[in-house]
Amino acid sequence: MDQTYMKEKPILPLLLFMAAPMILSMLVNSLYNIIDSIFVAQISEDAMTALSLVFPIQNFVNSVAVGFGIGINVMIAFCLGAGDQLHAHKAASQGFFLSIVHGILLSITGILIMPSFLKLFTHNENILSLGLRYSNIVLLFSIIIHAEITFEKYFQAMGMMVVSMLSMLCGCILNIILDPILIFGLGPFPRLGIEGAAIATGIGQCSTLLIYILFYIIKKPPVKIHRNLLRPEKKICARLYGVGIPAALNMALPSLLISALNAILASISETGVTILGIYYKLQTFLYLSVNGMIQGMRPIIGYNYGAKEYKRVNKIYNLALMIAFGIMAVGTALFMFTPETFMKMFTTQPSTITAGASALRIISCGFIVSSVSVVSSGALEGLGKGNESLAVSLLRYLIIIVPLAFMLSQFFGVSGVWHSFWITEAITAIISYIIYKKALLKK
Repeated sequence: MDQTYMKEKPILPLLLFMAAPMILSMLVNSLYNIIDSIFVAQISEDAMTALSLVFPIQNFVNSVAVGFGIGINVMIAFCLGAGDQLHAHKAASQGFFLSIVHGILLSITGILIMPSFLKLFTHNENILSLGLRYSNIVLLFSIIIHAEITFEKYFQAMGMMVVSMLSMLCGCILNIILDPILIFGLGPFPRLGIEGAAIATGIGQCSTLLIYILFYIIKKPPVKIHRNLLRPEKKICARLYGVGIPAALNMALPSLLISALNAILASISETGVTILGIYYKLQTFLYLSVNGMIQGMRPIIGYNYGAKEYKRVNKIYNLALMIAFGIMAVGTALFMFTPETFMKMFTTQPSTITAGASALRIISCGFIVSSVSVVSSGALEGLGKGNESLAVSLLRYLIIIVPLAFMLSQFFGVSGVWHSFWITEAITAIISYIIYKKALLKK
């Protein structure tokens, strides 16, 4: 399989070819998460609360898997671009081995700490029981999650985006089908309740991994996972973790931001907490579209950077930025002109709808400019600049917005928190663009 098309094919059709399958996959994955929550909410309100409390640990496991997977992705793409086939094989082999080790450690650790973790947030015995019954099953599949996501990033690094799309779609669709069957006991299946939701998730993940393995056997990709290359080497590990650790932290930062903003809003207005939760559900589809495009962009940038095609790298970045601008412009228009419609999807309270519509209009002022920091962060990962990418995310999700939201809330109440979003995006955009340019100009 010849990867030279990564530096020869016209940039626009190449980027669309790489990104379109991932955008579709990300949107379906987001849909699965929402539907899964809807079914669990039908069990009881306590079940939904338990699911919410387990989420941070579950999200951390996924963040480690995706973050380290990005490290594998970037190194394989870079080595292929540089014509270094041996180190591409080593990155895939050692990356896969280390990812399995991460999965085992996180599975054991997660199950052991979960009882104490849940007790930090609730003393309701029913919620504690439901949370443990769900988490003990879900966390057993941590190894499967890490193997599955490693294959996802592995295939993406070689431009095989359709393989990733088909594998992810099959797992998500199977999960959606199994949720009501196993939760409510449809047909010959027993009613399993919250355990059914956990089992459905695990089966979906196993099916995704199985399809990846079948594609690996049938497609015979140019980069192989070799048994004799599994032993970790210091140089390879340094490069994998150099991108993987910052990328994992990038994935975990939004959860930390939501917790911090909830703490600020809770002291002012419970309605504000509700509106923040609704906003994050709505913005998922918007930012996932951009994220899918970045997943397509990242291996192209890594390959061309490895091939020393620095001018082409910058053209790819500029084109990705234009596409992100377009997506975010659509989001801005929708939030500006029809916010009440979106709010009515989640609540019937007139006061919440009015306040939420105002919040969505204010926050959406930062959508277009946020494209710069989002694309710059993804491009920096593609260049192997994990620390610089993490710096951008820290500015965007923690360093600027949290103190700014707290300060503005003291003067303007809840609306001050909403204004902190677009102000943060404007500041971070300028800084992230400078960081990206400096990283590229070194070459």
